[in-house]
Amino acid sequence: MGIKVIATNRKAFHEYHIGENVEAGIVLTGSEIKSIREGRVSLGESYVRPERGELWLLGAHIARYGTDGRADHEPIRPRKLLLHRRQIAGLTREVAEKGLTLVPVKIYLKAGLAKLAIAPAKGKKLYDKRESIMRREAEREMGRAVKKAKR
Repeated sequence: MGIKVIATNRKAFHEYHIGENVEAGIVLTGSEIKSIREGRVSLGESYVRPERGELWLLGAHIARYGTDGRADHEPIRPRKLLLHRRQIAGLTREVAEKGLTLVPVKIYLKAGLAKLAIAPAKGKKLYDKRESIMRREAEREMGRAVKKAKR
């Protein structure tokens, strides 16, 4: 079985300089995993916070599943992340010492299980954002020129 990417946090790449990704499991209820498999999840406003030796995903929106109201879940609720103790300690230390933020980069299914890629990130300044927009526009223009030249 391969990896099926469900959602990416495009806003994070615009707002932050992203570090190396770490794979984490997520503690979910039954209706939440069903919604994730349908692709009804948003990471736009979400972040990860260390608390008492654990990492928590906050602000992620997982839509309610179907019309069944009995076993429904709260769309925006704190969700515990599953990592090894050393990984949690290392990420917590990075956040405390270097002033970084932990941001969720993407959520995906791997062997039927929902996984979250999180990364330490440093906020971009306004001029960094402008620079990346200009670089992206230049790449787009070069692609158009190459495509036009091939005709």
